[in-house]
Amino acid sequence: MDKVLIIDDERQLRGLLARIIGLEGYEVIQAENCAAGLRQLERTRPEVVLCDVKLPDGNGVDLVGRIKAIAPDAEVILLTAYGNIPDGVQAIKNGAFDYITKGDDNPKIIPLLSRAMEKAKAQRKSAAGRQPETAPSFEAVIGSSKAMRDAVELARKVAATDTSVLLTGETGTGKEVFAQAIHREGGRRGKAFVAVNCSAFAKDLLESELFGHRAGAFTGAAKDKKGLFEEADGGTIFLDEIGEMPIDLQAKLLRVLESGEFLKIGETKPRKVDMRVIAATNRDLPEEIRTGNFREDLYYRLSVFQIRLPSLQERPSDIDEYVRHFAGIFAGKMGKKIDAVDPGYLDLLKRHAWRGNVRELRNVVERSMIMAEGTTLRVGDLPIEFQRENGSDGNDAPPTSLDAIEKQHIAKILSYTGGNKTETARLLGIGVTTLYRKIDEYGL
Repeated sequence: MDKVLIIDDERQLRGLLARIIGLEGYEVIQAENCAAGLRQLERTRPEVVLCDVKLPDGNGVDLVGRIKAIAPDAEVILLTAYGNIPDGVQAIKNGAFDYITKGDDNPKIIPLLSRAMEKAKAQRKSAAGRQPETAPSFEAVIGSSKAMRDAVELARKVAATDTSVLLTGETGTGKEVFAQAIHREGGRRGKAFVAVNCSAFAKDLLESELFGHRAGAFTGAAKDKKGLFEEADGGTIFLDEIGEMPIDLQAKLLRVLESGEFLKIGETKPRKVDMRVIAATNRDLPEEIRTGNFREDLYYRLSVFQIRLPSLQERPSDIDEYVRHFAGIFAGKMGKKIDAVDPGYLDLLKRHAWRGNVRELRNVVERSMIMAEGTTLRVGDLPIEFQRENGSDGNDAPPTSLDAIEKQHIAKILSYTGGNKTETARLLGIGVTTLYRKIDEYGL
């Protein structure tokens, strides 16, 4: 369970916050001052810390640096009874995720906590991004359409070399799966596979994640940090969303790729590194070059071998395979059995735009599995937006209003998640604040 540490000396407010956050499905740890908070931080390693600014034994703004020194991948949200702009600026400089006015009626806390949690988990995944034993090979790639077979054939050919690869395509087309498969079937298969999402970090933090730093290199750098380049030495580094990397950091990355050397932040002597680079982007990099957002020399260095992954809309014939695959996964998790998929269900899926591609399809199948009553996936099990798109009320149920279907759908997802609003919003594909509005609107 994701953990949240609350550090606040106001017992009543701390308890109220703990109850609210606990109802969202988080494990909550409480501490009444700086010393107790740091002890709990060491012991429980929470993803997010909610910390009061005014504490009996210290100041929350100053405490941020100590928290980041112990748990660099934890995110800190500071709470204050009285907003203070200089304190807020200093808090962000010290590494805080955000700084807000506290109060039991603050509507920002849960959405903000959700975003901080996502970032903290992304950082932990990147920092521990070694290749898992069950990492996919090309045999695990789903899709027998010509477009997907062509992409796999190209990837198999380049996997046998040590060439840099650039994977392009829309969001959710499976670029990380391809990167892992290329690594696993290449000559570095026994070494580390390190993944980093370049869009998940602010510039300074991304530089520290990639290059590492020496203790004392900047405020909050209490001890040496091994960078992801070092972690990937001998293996493969996967730079996801490379188009989001700040342009001045692109220059530093280019020097690493050309020289095989990098400078740890705070050091003057370069270190050698031997790693294969696989990069991925959903952006049009030639257009980014034209507008001055991406370096042309880095583009040519990364795209020695380029593979474009087809969108789901380009290969609707693969949707049947994906549905059956995902239904099998969720059936095991939910204790259900699905023997068949209604042709009308598949027909609606094949007519959908799929802006989120395979990632969006997986989400839709998961939601359908929650709604399914029998052993067949039917049109009525689809999310409400599909039924709105196609003017359907579900085919299988008595005619009713779309609002009634939506209310039933939200209620069922809430029941499935045990009332966890953050997880329910994720499954529904909406924001947490939108979910709360719907709950109020339907009296759920």
